[in-house]
Amino acid sequence: MKFGSDEIRKILPHREPFLLVDEVLELEENKRIVAVKHVLASEPYFAGHFPGAPVMPGVLIVEAMAQAGALLLLREVPDRESKLVFFAGIDRARFRQPVFPGDDLRLELTVLSRRVNIAKMDGKAYVGDKLVAEAQLLAMLVDRDRALGGK
Repeated sequence: MKFGSDEIRKILPHREPFLLVDEVLELEENKRIVAVKHVLASEPYFAGHFPGAPVMPGVLIVEAMAQAGALLLLREVPDRESKLVFFAGIDRARFRQPVFPGDDLRLELTVLSRRVNIAKMDGKAYVGDKLVAEAQLLAMLVDRDRALGGK
């Protein structure tokens, strides 16, 4: 199942400049997602990371993986407009290669375990065939009202 930015915006609450998933190439409900972030030279963080030698910050690579994972989790929730996905943990994060402007960052996440409101996922990020980053992510599905201070 493939879809682009319009469908992504219907599912994720993130918006530019913090929306870090541009398209979904594959989605296997409850199991796996493959998504892409097109890393553009115009990304605002490149101005300071690093001037004259731009590199995508590792924390944003992990965030891109987390957003792809959130897409996978929220896609199957019938009342997803009333939910948010929060980070609950990050384990085994490793950064293998830098990511540069012009790269297409392919994000592959696989569900390792899932309970009602929590999921553990294995995330990998690639540029071409090269593994550039990996991490295990723990995500928590929460009610949007509660997250925003409601009851």
